[in-house]
Amino acid sequence: MAYSCGRKITINNMDTKTAKPRFMLGIVFLFLFLKTYFSSQGVDIISEGYVLSGDSILLSAGGVFQLGFFKPGRAPNYYVGIWFVEDPSRMAVWVANRVKPVSLSSELKITDGNLVLFDVWSTNSKNNSTTVQEILLDTGNFVFNDIGTNPTTALWQNFDHPTDTWLPGAKIKYNKMTKRSLVFTSWKNSEDPAPGLFSLQLEPSDNSFRLL
Repeated sequence: MAYSCGRKITINNMDTKTAKPRFMLGIVFLFLFLKTYFSSQGVDIISEGYVLSGDSILLSAGGVFQLGFFKPGRAPNYYVGIWFVEDPSRMAVWVANRVKPVSLSSELKITDGNLVLFDVWSTNSKNNSTTVQEILLDTGNFVFNDIGTNPTTALWQNFDHPTDTWLPGAKIKYNKMTKRSLVFTSWKNSEDPAPGLFSLQLEPSDNSFRLL
């Protein structure tokens, strides 16, 4: 028996037995609601233990870019990509798994020190730290670093692995050691981000470089 604001409240044996299960059920629903809410609002960092899947997104701090799963056009395939927030069509400016589509139930998460879209794509940074994180910047750059040892140095960044879009702040580079250039390659078609027929890159010519 209990009292509240002058009212007599009686709790019988059956209520007592079901109170705890009801309370636990309420906690479960609250957890699911908060998880859905914060996933829809978006964060800008993937760290150890965070899983990006389904309709959840990353949102850059200034609200310029989003990263998440998208489906181009009427194609049934899903990809992980980055697009402008203000673009309702979600036309991706960068695609992680452009040649290996996945289902919407796939997960993007940090595993063994790397960001992994199991089992089709990885940052492959040769790192096994447990203090790594991936952050989506307002430039559209997706930067992977180790906040425990050297947070200012990128272990991997998508600006070094472009698809078809040259974003402001990104550079077209030529590595003299490997003699390889960063290559921007068109989509195969509007519904397939696999490499198409056209590309943009630096090519050495005598003592200078040509943009092809």
